[in-house]
Amino acid sequence: MSRTVNLNEKLALFSEHWSPKIVADFNGNDVMVAKVKGEFNWHSHPDTDDFFLVLKGRLTIKLRDGDVVLGPGEMYVVPKGVEHCPVAEEETHLLLIEPAGTPNTGDAATAATKVQI
Repeated sequence: MSRTVNLNEKLALFSEHWSPKIVADFNGNDVMVAKVKGEFNWHSHPDTDDFFLVLKGRLTIKLRDGDVVLGPGEMYVVPKGVEHCPVAEEETHLLLIEPAGTPNTGDAATAATKVQI
């Protein structure tokens, strides 16, 4: 039987921003935690939606037609193909779910390497 995953313990294992860490596999999807701060880059994912759940802090997801602001316990799904830019004024902790192998920038050449912790 699998062990439980304590997200706070996993988040305590690293300090870098915008570098998602895989904590579980769910039906072919990577379940990840990430610490973010500052502005990411504008990007889209042509083949998959982008799931964000804020665990701690505040995240603004800039969209071309208006911003979505999330606080702890709030989630948002960016539909596939929609250009977006996540921004965190303060360090923010996220839970992310996406198909295994999906580049976080939408482009494998510029994506962060995902590791399991």
